[in-house]
Amino acid sequence: MSGSVTRFARREWGPLFGTVRAALVTRGWNAVPMTLAAVCLTALFQLVQNQDWGYQPVQNIGSVRAEDPLWASLLRTPLSLFVPALDLPVWGALAQVLLVFGIAEICLGRWRTLGVAYLATLCGTLYARVGIALGPGTPFGLPASDAQVVDTGPSAAVVGLAVYVCWRYRAWWTGGAVVLAMVVEVIVKPNLAGKEHLAAIAGVLVLIAVQAWRERGQEDAEPRPGTRSWKPPIRS
Repeated sequence: MSGSVTRFARREWGPLFGTVRAALVTRGWNAVPMTLAAVCLTALFQLVQNQDWGYQPVQNIGSVRAEDPLWASLLRTPLSLFVPALDLPVWGALAQVLLVFGIAEICLGRWRTLGVAYLATLCGTLYARVGIALGPGTPFGLPASDAQVVDTGPSAAVVGLAVYVCWRYRAWWTGGAVVLAMVVEVIVKPNLAGKEHLAAIAGVLVLIAVQAWRERGQEDAEPRPGTRSWKPPIRS
């Protein structure tokens, strides 16, 4: 049994663990500068929004609600990624950002990590508007009262990045577990945050499908042995 577990762990997490370990051993914290900045920014927003003088400024620059004008929501979305929910422990949010953003920054690179994170957050934000327009009588609808609820903050980005990294490193079971956990979350507690997590996953899955299709097309376009356009590799 232990041998099977070990083989599964190596197959599921071996490439991912090897990439992260090599980066941290050779570069240390210098491997994740963007992640450290994100953790510090999240902690700063948490500290400021809990002050009497700081709550409203943070709301004005980084909190997104479906009742807000769309242009305002889009302007606030980049910073909304780093504004933690007031009703949840901030240490959980900081740990999620440090772990998932750190792994993603090492495995995907800084800009791709930010791109996937913002895509996931934006999908959740836009879904809230669509869900409220559909109304509570439809499977994907939301009650009108959710228009006043602040979006999920960093959690949608964390979920989206986790799924994307699992796809890129072929950690299929782990990625499936993340998706299943979000589905169970919505079933147990069908609130706006849980449904925004599913919207974030849906957006990332669309991105994955497009990239997989493009990569498959590039592979098919490469000349193969036996075809006229193929040339043997030059050996020195």
